Amino acid sequence: MTGFYIALIFFVTGLVMVGITILISRIIQPRRYYPQKYLTYECGELPQGDAWVRFNNRFYIIALVFLIFEVEIIFLYPWAVVFDSLKIVAFVEMFIFLTILLVGLAYVWAKGDLQWIKPRPKLEYLPKEKGK
Repeated sequence: MTGFYIALIFFVTGLVMVGITILISRIIQPRRYYPQKYLTYECGELPQGDAWVRFNNRFYIIALVFLIFEVEIIFLYPWAVVFDSLKIVAFVEMFIFLTILLVGLAYVWAKGDLQWIKPRPKLEYLPKEKGK
């Protein structure tokens, strides 16, 4: 048997196992329908108001920027571990990496996405010319 057939056997076995577990779950799961089951869960509290509340998109933007920089900081640890053995090569590579991060930070900062309350642009209205 070649590697392709072995991979195919593993793939089919995986699909069969997933199908069996879903089937068993459907057979043995309890089916009790009551109105409280379909309420929005809010940490054990009774929900107040509509679930379709509009959130400020600033929450998502700041969370994404934070996540991006946190994930990038994870790469500093392995670099610090191998720094002694690579010396100047590791230093140059990390300098380039941190420069790219700082350029991204400068871009986000210049765009104003780090400000929690972003000022709205003032609209200038041109006065109408008389007689037209």
